[in-house]
Amino acid sequence: MDLSVVIPIRDEKDNLRLLHRRLHEVLDPLGLDFEIVFVDDGSTDGSVQVLEELALSDGRTRVIVLRRNYGQTQALRAGIDFAAGSVIVTMDGDLQNDPADIPELLRVLEQGYDVVFGWRQHRQDGLWLRKIPSWLANALIRAVTSTPVRDLGCTLRAMTRQAAQELSLYGEMHRFIPVLSLECGHRTVQIPVRHHPRRFGKTKYTLSRSFRVALDLITVKFLHSYLTRPMHVFGGGGLLCLAGSVLALGVTLLEKLAWQEDMTGNPLLLLSVLLTVVGVQFISLGLIGEVLVRTYYESQGKRAYRIRRTWNCEPDRERRAKAA
Repeated sequence: MDLSVVIPIRDEKDNLRLLHRRLHEVLDPLGLDFEIVFVDDGSTDGSVQVLEELALSDGRTRVIVLRRNYGQTQALRAGIDFAAGSVIVTMDGDLQNDPADIPELLRVLEQGYDVVFGWRQHRQDGLWLRKIPSWLANALIRAVTSTPVRDLGCTLRAMTRQAAQELSLYGEMHRFIPVLSLECGHRTVQIPVRHHPRRFGKTKYTLSRSFRVALDLITVKFLHSYLTRPMHVFGGGGLLCLAGSVLALGVTLLEKLAWQEDMTGNPLLLLSVLLTVVGVQFISLGLIGEVLVRTYYESQGKRAYRIRRTWNCEPDRERRAKAA
């Protein structure tokens, strides 16, 4: 199959038929063998019944109904796992993404990219509750992770099947897909796409998500930069604490020798002891992390790298078999 369009939805009953019709209007003229994969993430408004009707009337429409609301990341992962296309396009089910942008995404993807991200340059959302928090979150993520993608929250994107399968999607990592793609070494590009105001239903976005983004960003930064070298994080913090401990102890001794200050009542002495304990704990965590990383990779035969392609290279097992 050439193309799979994966659409996680939750409570989008009034948008589904129109979205389905628009997708066919765009995709049918392309002459591709395609499928539309809807993933229902715990809808309670009758969306499942509408999806059932669409699936019964159109053999190219697949429907996956999750047992409960697992979140957009898990719904997206389920859609990618069930998709059969060599190219996977993801988009929202609220009609704010425009299916008419899909042909351009596919055209750019054919130029040799692994992922093409949409960039909503003219967002049709509320200023205070959507645009400003999104701008701040995007700026923070770009600053921390050095990701060049400007609109990390745009769900409209096209990926090769291999790139989609390499994404480690869990928790609420769907908003960090550009960062995960960078970590995987994917060749990426972003192009402008249209964005429409929501016509039916209610947005699932709340300001509480902005705070969760900050927490998830800590995880992403660690996994992106320090997964295979945790000692650089914990060991660095430990060395800073030990240096502060030595400095505090030095000041305490100086006060004792120069001004005959009482060491036992000096708070700097307590600070020195505290920083020593914390520094040793940080370094110990770094050592434990190094052991866990090696156990993680070596016990499962995992590698800390990914290969784009090879020529005339055979797996070691086959090469040894031929030699024997």
